[in-house]
Amino acid sequence: MPWHIPLLIFLARICDVSIGTLRVITVVRGRKLIAAVLGFFEVGIWLVAVSRVLQTSDLRESMVLVIAYAGGFSCGTLVGMLIEQRLALGDQLVRAINTDPAVNLAPLLRHEGHMVTEFEGKGALGPVELCFLVTPRRRASLAVGDILRICPGAFITVGDIRDTSNAMSRTPRSRALGWLRLIKFK
Repeated sequence: MPWHIPLLIFLARICDVSIGTLRVITVVRGRKLIAAVLGFFEVGIWLVAVSRVLQTSDLRESMVLVIAYAGGFSCGTLVGMLIEQRLALGDQLVRAINTDPAVNLAPLLRHEGHMVTEFEGKGALGPVELCFLVTPRRRASLAVGDILRICPGAFITVGDIRDTSNAMSRTPRSRALGWLRLIKFK
């Protein structure tokens, strides 16, 4: 068996598993057409790789191909996660609960450039300030950092948002074709 066959299987698995990771994310985000296109390429690459592994009848060669196949899957999972992290698709909801009555968190966050919806609430120890921020995923860590800098004792949760109405957004959502929104322009 030529040395490049296991390498090609390894690389094919990295590609198809990475594409599969992105496909799952686009499904969760409701991007049907992008998910379908990614699924087409994912399965096409997978079929080529798995058929080559199954064609081998020599047990020793077969084991080398199985190791390349499994290793590609493992590395593809990591690569897919890194790509997804780099793309940072979608929006996130950052929720902060401020129990410190000396700090008025919402106006300070607005001063930092965040869009904040604030509520008054009641916690176990008395009144609390609740702040909700919808932010692009790539800016969520910045929002969390700002909250902790202003109010170190704040309780913060962050969650993914499938879709928003975009009624109050300062930066309008891209009108580009769905697949072009996968590209991160800085």
